[in-house]
Amino acid sequence: MYKNIILSILCFIFIIILCILGFLVIENITKKEKENKCMEKIYLFSEENNENVFTINKIVYFSGVDGKSNINPNSSFTISNLLQYTDIAIFINNHPENGFEAKNTLKEISISKVNFEMKPSIGKTNLYFKNINDFATSKLNVENLIQNELNFLVSSEEQIDFDKPILYNNCANPITICYANSNLKEDYTLQNVSNISYDGTLLKQCNITLNSIACKISFVITIVNNLNEIYTCPIIINIPLSTEKSTLYDGYLLLNDNVDYKFIKKLN
Repeated sequence: MYKNIILSILCFIFIIILCILGFLVIENITKKEKENKCMEKIYLFSEENNENVFTINKIVYFSGVDGKSNINPNSSFTISNLLQYTDIAIFINNHPENGFEAKNTLKEISISKVNFEMKPSIGKTNLYFKNINDFATSKLNVENLIQNELNFLVSSEEQIDFDKPILYNNCANPITICYANSNLKEDYTLQNVSNISYDGTLLKQCNITLNSIACKISFVITIVNNLNEIYTCPIIINIPLSTEKSTLYDGYLLLNDNVDYKFIKKLN
C-alpha cells in the first residue's frame, strides 16, 4: 500500500516537472519568435533608412577676419569691432544618377535647433543666412540672423534671388550660412604699425589666441521631398581656425571638407 502511495506521489511530481519543462520550452519558443520579429523590424527600419536618398558629402568653409580702424595722428591704428567670420557651404547630394524624381527633389527644407555647443571665451556669436554671391567676404546682413530656425524657399525657376534663403528643388545650390564672432576688440590701439591687413593677421596683432575664439555649433537639417516623406540630419561643426598646413593667423583659411552625413527617413 505504501509503495502504491509513493509511486503515485512520484508520478505526480514527474508530471509537474514535465509541465514546467513544457511551459519553459513554449515560453522560449515564443520569446525567440518575438526576437525574430523584432530583428525583422530593425532590419526593415535599417534598410528603409539606408536608402541614401539625401546625403551630405562636402562642406566648404572660408574663415576670415575683418574690422574697422582709424588712423591716429601719431600713425597708430585704433581697431573697433574686430570680427572673425566663417562662411559655410553645405552641399546636399540627392544622388541624381538616375534622374530627378519626386523622391529626391525638395518640397521643403529648413534648419532648426541651432545651438552653440561650445562658445568662444571672447566676442559675440551669431549665425546668419548668407547670399552665395557674398561667400568668402565679411559682408553680413543683420536681417538674415538665424535665431533658432530658418525655413528656405524652394524653387524650380531658372533665376532665383540669392539675397533670400532659397534653394533649387534639385539641390543645385548649397545651403550657405555664416558664423560670425563680433566685437573681439573694441577701441584697441596698435602702435608702430606701418600698415594693416584686414585679415587673420589682425588676430595676432591684437593678441587674440585661436583657443579663445574656438567654437562648436550644431543644428538639424530637415527635408520634405515631393512624396511628403521627411528626412532629418543632425550636423555638428567645429569652426575651422587651423589645418595641418596653415592657421587663420596666415590671413584666411579655406577648407574643403569631405564628410559623410546621411539623412534618416522619419517613419510614419
